Amino acid sequence: MPGAKDLDPSTSPRALLGAELRHAREEAGLSQRELGEPLFVSASFIGQLEAGTRRMQPDIARRIDDILGTKGFFERNCKAANKSKYPDHFAEAAEAEAVATAIREYAPLLVPGLLQTEAYARAVFRAYQPTAVDEVIDDLVEARLERARLLDDPTKPLLWTVLDEAVLRRRVGSAAVMAESLRHVAALGRRHRIIVQVLPFDAGAHAALEGALKLMSFEDAPPLAYFQGPGAGRLEDDPATVARHELTYDLVRASASSPEASLALIESVAEDYAHGDQ
Repeated sequence: MPGAKDLDPSTSPRALLGAELRHAREEAGLSQRELGEPLFVSASFIGQLEAGTRRMQPDIARRIDDILGTKGFFERNCKAANKSKYPDHFAEAAEAEAVATAIREYAPLLVPGLLQTEAYARAVFRAYQPTAVDEVIDDLVEARLERARLLDDPTKPLLWTVLDEAVLRRRVGSAAVMAESLRHVAALGRRHRIIVQVLPFDAGAHAALEGALKLMSFEDAPPLAYFQGPGAGRLEDDPATVARHELTYDLVRASASSPEASLALIESVAEDYAHGDQ
């Protein structure tokens, strides 16, 4: 490792950095727990760094170099591995999402980013930044649509989304934009590419009243939960905390309408928008 070359940013630097970390740790004869202890992080966090599902921050990289004797390798390369087209508060979650085997999400207000059409995404970003120049909005929309290409794979990841009925009723953009957006979601469901349910208003109080929730599972790393607010986001990897939010999601899913009834409602609301009845 002391003689290793810097990573090439064009070849999945996050995954390469994680592989190098695993190699250096094993060469040092340390378990993930033993490496995590002096860093004041969990073994699961080290596993997520090695799997490329978490970002290696510069301060952590410096301490890893000190512990493993890697002569600044990780500090030099974590900057390249952390380059992202996404806002800082969401970049780590977007990159974890890209390698997840399963994504489960409760959306209380908006169609989730992976399911947004171009027109819907544009309306969302314009609402967020009403005075931004068109080029800024274009870049944000392009990045969101690139995320959605994750669903071009016919089977992976499994995406199970629960939409609050408010997502269907809140008009984002024009009625035509809403009709197109809801038809897009329904089409993905009809093609069996996603599982989608609607949590109706008459379900009343439910387990996720406090806000949006995204859960991600991985082939070779512990699961993550992601929480997002205005201009802020947080990934959570504590096993007990993630397990608690998995229960929250399961309770919400149990309160939602069946997938078939949900698709029928989504298509019905889309038709209402198309005919100006909303």
